[in-house]
Amino acid sequence: MNTIDYFKLQAKNLHRDFKTKTPVFDAVIKDYLYAYKSKYFDIEMIVSDFNIDEENFSLMNAQHIIAKIANFDSWAALLKASSLELAKLLYDYQDRIDLIGWQFYIADAQAMNETKLDAEIQIDIFKQVVVEENIFDTVIESYLLKHYD
Repeated sequence: MNTIDYFKLQAKNLHRDFKTKTPVFDAVIKDYLYAYKSKYFDIEMIVSDFNIDEENFSLMNAQHIIAKIANFDSWAALLKASSLELAKLLYDYQDRIDLIGWQFYIADAQAMNETKLDAEIQIDIFKQVVVEENIFDTVIESYLLKHYD
């Protein structure tokens, strides 16, 4: 599956998860809230972090959220990106390292080596230090309910 198709699938999965909503009465606020039986995403965290309108959530909204999670300003920007492999790795391993942490790590590596590391080298480094060795001893809250390979 190419990377664009992968992100399209993530948007469809997010939209599917939103469709699992059921109204639940909250006695404290004396109103209905939604509960989700999601399979792929922590919907409550996404609703909170992205200020989602739970009444009007479309596939287009899901695409926009996936683009944001993948560190793009919009779905159109994601589609126009020249290389998405690093974005996919950062998306898939968001529970191990966030974008800012990765940018600091690469900046330090570039400073130590006194050279700019191109995208291919960054991908190789990411696979080694994050995927294989998991040198970052942290757990980061993730929008994904489980890790996808």
